[in-house]
Amino acid sequence: MTERSAVQAGTPSLVTSAVQAGTPSLVTSGVQQRASDLERSAVPKGTYGMLAVDLDGTLLDSRGLVHARDAEALAELRARGVPLTILTGRLYSGTRHVAEAISVRGPVGCADGSHLVDAVTGRDILHAGIVGEAAARLRAVVERVRPITFVFAHDQIVHDALGAEHVPYVQTWSRDVVHVERVTEHPHWGDARGLTAVISIADADAIASAREELERTVGDAVSVVAFPLRRTEHQGSWALIVRAAGHSKGTALEYVARHHGLAASEVVAVGDWLNDLPMFAAAGRSFAMAHAPEIVLEAASDRLVASASTGGGVAEAAERAGLL
Repeated sequence: MTERSAVQAGTPSLVTSAVQAGTPSLVTSGVQQRASDLERSAVPKGTYGMLAVDLDGTLLDSRGLVHARDAEALAELRARGVPLTILTGRLYSGTRHVAEAISVRGPVGCADGSHLVDAVTGRDILHAGIVGEAAARLRAVVERVRPITFVFAHDQIVHDALGAEHVPYVQTWSRDVVHVERVTEHPHWGDARGLTAVISIADADAIASAREELERTVGDAVSVVAFPLRRTEHQGSWALIVRAAGHSKGTALEYVARHHGLAASEVVAVGDWLNDLPMFAAAGRSFAMAHAPEIVLEAASDRLVASASTGGGVAEAAERAGLL
């Protein structure tokens, strides 16, 4: 997950013809060197049989648009019968329209693997929520530290006045964002389904304190990740993401591969951020976008020429892996 611009609301399709007059389009155009013009790794055709893609910064640019070359590549993969899945930090409500637009047939992994959904029927396959003592402890930490906090639950994002200025940022993950008087008093905290995730933003010391307490008291029940925000206006601020333990993009990739009758080693994964590391570890071959942090670039088996600004990274990965 990295900071992105909000998805364009109300856009009917992510993959439409860019020349249709009067029709909003989320496909961009552009010229980029094709991976076929580069030296490909010596991987025999047929070694890989599925493609797993991250959304923000990988398939989608900062405007929430799919590059035309990637759209063409995905259409060709569908024509060849290659299974495709999305593994994203977004909630399903922020993922569904993309899955529909690129015709995903099968499960998608949302909330970094904490929520698996059948993209065709919308049926929940798995939801790993933060419940019970873990939810109560997390709530107490949020009340003590008083960071800007967003609660992800029931496919919506809940926030209070502290988070209002950050709404354009979190709208990337869900199109259902709810403003309440006090986020720690919302009924989602005690719901039997549990919290899909909680994201808090504060200064480095406050986030470090919250992380230490959570890891010490409920570390077996939750996964806690902290990182500095990169945008200039947020310099000095850190984010804390808390999810149920035991689930990641890696576990989601393994499940989706089994669903399609494949081993995880037969999957090609494409991503750009820290939450993609488990996916890279599980996949047979992994491609990091050119703009990815160095730790992500080092973890991937391959580095792409394409970046979020140029587009075409998904197509490049599919070509270099022999899927196209």
